Formats: sequence, C-alpha cells, structure tokens
Amino acid sequence: MPTKPLSRARIVAAAIDLIEREGADAVSMRRLAAELGVGVMSLYNHVPSKDALLNGVAEAVLSEIEFTDDPGAHWSDRVRVQARAFRQIAGHYPRSTMLVVSRQLHSAAGLLPVERALATLRSAGFDGAEAVSMLRVFIAYIVGSLLREVGVTPAFAPGSAPAVPSAGVDPALFPEVGAMASLLGTCDHEEEFEFGLDMLIQAAAARATAVGQAGREGVR
Repeated sequence: MPTKPLSRARIVAAAIDLIEREGADAVSMRRLAAELGVGVMSLYNHVPSKDALLNGVAEAVLSEIEFTDDPGAHWSDRVRVQARAFRQIAGHYPRSTMLVVSRQLHSAAGLLPVERALATLRSAGFDGAEAVSMLRVFIAYIVGSLLREVGVTPAFAPGSAPAVPSAGVDPALFPEVGAMASLLGTCDHEEEFEFGLDMLIQAAAARATAVGQAGREGVR
C-alpha cells in the first residue's frame, strides 16, 4: 500500500502515539522521523520545532473534547458535564494530558475549553480572580484523579493485591487503617470521581452563595 503523505496531522498523531507508549521525554524529531519512516528534515516542512510539535499535541487532544453541556442549564450542571468531558479525554490520552496542563496555549483549540469553563463560573457569580482559581481547582482534581487511575500515585491506588494487608497491621498502632484495610484496597474510579466532583461543586455553590450575599450586603 502507498505510504500516506507526510502532514502536520500525521506527525502530531505519531507524537501522541509515542507519548502514550513511552512518555513525553521520548519525543524528539529524530525519533519521530524514525517512527514515520521519513527523513528528519522533512518534518520541519510541517512543524517548525519540537516546541511547536508539543503544542500541536496539546491542541489535538483538547480539540477532541465534546462539549455537550446546555448553555441554559444551571451552572453546577454545566460544570459537571464539562468536568466529565475533560476526564473522558484525559482517560483516552493520560500521558498527553499531562502535557496539555503544562503548556500555555493561545490557539482556538487551546482557549475554547478555558473560555467555556470561565464563562460558566462567571455565570455563577464569581469574579474574574475567583473564577480562575475555581477553574484551577477543578483541573487539579481531574488530573489528580487521572494520576491515581493510571497508577502514577500507587500509595492509595488499588492493585492486584490489597494496598494494606490487614494481617500485617498492628490494630493498637493503626486501628482505623486496620479496620478499613479492605476499603483502602478497592476503588471504583467512576464512583470516586463523582464523589469528589460532588464535593467540589457543593463547595463552589456554598462559595457562590456567600459571594452573592456579601454583594447584596455591600449595596445596602
């Protein structure tokens, strides 16, 4: 079969595949050229640098987020849908997602999710500074949940064996750990994510109520 023509999209796709297999540190123009079976210099006809390539990876991942939230829905419902959409993409591309959150993107693909999230938070009554802080909290939670799911933080992540074998725990020293060893060794990632998301949204709602009340008192 004839080889597909080299293009920016093909190079970015190869980079994503490599990152998911071996991590972002494995990416180099020379390595990608080998993966694609082309000369190194031919890559520069489509991407000017490695930095531009990594931006392209982040933008490609973000562009796959499907926004299904209803603009007319309550802000808390919209936040929930947006968080789930980001988590879904992060689950498909866990290592590339780490790259996404580490880069400052100025393209439409990079700014659209941020614009949508900030507009939703602003509609809840938060000012600019608090909306940005809230957005960062939600992103940190989603990324942290992702790290646990893919086993990057094994201390509290379930494995093939219980994380805390109850037989080896001294109940006098660690009564709570011993009593809940079986719970610490199991985890439904979907339920855990929804539990944490509920807590964050409830906290944000309480904050929004407090902000609104303070504003009303300020105009009396």
